[in-house]
Amino acid sequence: MPPPVFRFAPSPNGYLHLGHAYSALLNFELARQSGGRFLLRIEDIDAARCRPEFEAAIYEDLAWLGISWETPVRRQSEHLAAYHEAIGKLSAQGLIYPSFESRAEIAREVSQRETGGPWPRDPDGAPLYPGMAKSLSADERQRLAKSGAPFALRLDMASALARAGELSWVERGEGAAGETGRVAARPESWGDVILARKETPTSYHLSVVIDDALQGITDVVRGRDLYWSTSVHRLLQALLGIPEPVYRHHRLLLDDSGHKLSKSTRSTGLRELRADGVTPADIRRLVGLPA
Repeated sequence: MPPPVFRFAPSPNGYLHLGHAYSALLNFELARQSGGRFLLRIEDIDAARCRPEFEAAIYEDLAWLGISWETPVRRQSEHLAAYHEAIGKLSAQGLIYPSFESRAEIAREVSQRETGGPWPRDPDGAPLYPGMAKSLSADERQRLAKSGAPFALRLDMASALARAGELSWVERGEGAAGETGRVAARPESWGDVILARKETPTSYHLSVVIDDALQGITDVVRGRDLYWSTSVHRLLQALLGIPEPVYRHHRLLLDDSGHKLSKSTRSTGLRELRADGVTPADIRRLVGLPA
């Protein structure tokens, strides 16, 4: 039986903080304890926010923590063809459609519809897409595309669910409601999710599923804030015919106000802590791992 494969997949859009350290160390230790492999992936699709100095800092911070990884490191920006191919497979199944509305136009539509009561929202609290683009004729869609108008490629959730059927995943961590074992997926709670945009050839949902499959990831260990995203990921795995990993969603490190740590929180940034004389052993104690 092949060894398990774990990964840590940060975005180089800021410096790492204690929350990243916990996730990276947890993945690294689980790989070591199980005789498995540990991979590092750089999720740099967002060209507007990702910067080379942040990527260089990721390597520096992880090495300082005592973490080593296999090379070469997978960088998403070097594999756009894989995401384009996946979009093509979903399009061939009739599961993708373009929407041309701006965020402001969608917000206005939602506001108008809320006169009849609260509009449904996804697990992150954002209103579900109202589906206006579904009423466009093929000619109108073609006209808008030729005009150069910005667009998003959305997954037709109802059609996707009809094709995939009931889905679930194996949870070995701490689910949103304490679930472990086989957990029912609820991708419909996200509505017609965006899988790509005109200026960005993939979304987090699509790229993470493709990358995990191509890298042979067997165990996805990540923060509990991504717990409900797993429903969308299981749906995409089923539609694209790619393997289902085991999931473990770990606790989040929170700031003094009870919010998830962000890359703008200097008091918990690894670079700042290191400059203040904090050691890697101190970091392990701070995140609740044995030193």
